[in-house]
Amino acid sequence: MRIAIVINTSWNIYNFRMRLLQALLADGHEVIAVAPPDAYSQKLVAAGCTFVPVQMARGTNPFPDLLLVWRLYRAYRQLRPDVVLHYTIKPNIYGAIAAHWAGIPAINNVSGLGSVFITRDHISAIALKLYRVAFRYPAKVFFQNHDDRRLFLRNRLVPASITEVLPGSGIDLQAFRPIGAFRRNQPFVFLMVARVLFDKGVVEFIEASKRLQAQHAGVKCQLLGKVDERSRSGIPKQQLEEWLATGGVEYLGATDEVAPVLAQADCVVLPSYREGTPRTLLEAAAMAKPLIATNVPGCREVVHHNVNGYLCRARDPADLAAKMGQMLQLSNEELERMGQASRQLATTKFDDQFVIQKYKAAIAQVKEGRILND
Repeated sequence: MRIAIVINTSWNIYNFRMRLLQALLADGHEVIAVAPPDAYSQKLVAAGCTFVPVQMARGTNPFPDLLLVWRLYRAYRQLRPDVVLHYTIKPNIYGAIAAHWAGIPAINNVSGLGSVFITRDHISAIALKLYRVAFRYPAKVFFQNHDDRRLFLRNRLVPASITEVLPGSGIDLQAFRPIGAFRRNQPFVFLMVARVLFDKGVVEFIEASKRLQAQHAGVKCQLLGKVDERSRSGIPKQQLEEWLATGGVEYLGATDEVAPVLAQADCVVLPSYREGTPRTLLEAAAMAKPLIATNVPGCREVVHHNVNGYLCRARDPADLAAKMGQMLQLSNEELERMGQASRQLATTKFDDQFVIQKYKAAIAQVKEGRILND
């Protein structure tokens, strides 16, 4: 089969979907990656994919994005894939419409709802209407948590019969695994891994770190992630630098090699406002790390309170600092037990082989022309 995968960046495909693409290539399928070109596009070609560049404007104004429907429709008519796999908001909406016009079945994946469901305004109202129109057309819609699926069903954005929940994008349990025996760092290290966005809770993490260090001298708090000023929720680099200059958090920059950094942390923190199923928490869980995250959709799929970590209130740096303080006070035995619970959750629920098999089954059903149901 000829399978197209459409995402908003080549970086996203390479970092989050390569295990699926490799499995499809190994099965003899032709895989076409459709995305805006960036530094990772040629890596997709080197992996065996055909790369087709399609520009996708940044931002949340839907009116310029209507041109994206035409670009994707034209690409689908030229490529004639047997099925299209859509990820991220714009391909999910505009790609689903384009695939319908081109007569090609699509499988959508709601990997996160983004800022349109966090900041309610006229843009989010338009986005809801666009989802309602576009999601009539896919053959299958995968969600990454039950909260998002319920939200879509409650707002009548998608027929229930074509929906299913996956455990995020899954995690490679060999690439992310515990390294050596348990060891508590001196000083204790809290690590946040996320793009530098307001919606990820970066401001809350910086404030909570200052509060924590005022009570517990010597604690180390680190932030790893890319500055993304073009995002609707992006924190300007200058603003970040001003906050960092006041102390509290050490900024580590960005890297594609996350595992070695995770290995050096005692606890991984993600105070996000909303997620699909956060990849950084999956990676940390697979590496047997205790976790702290907000009690919001997506995060609570990975963090079970008092089992493998703590859940805190969103947008509340005081509560986050309190949970970090609780973690700091745990004994070595308690920390190790939480880490083992994280690894157990990763192996039993979030193995990426489960996600890959679900996609293979959905693609096979599309090929056979069957109506897709749960």
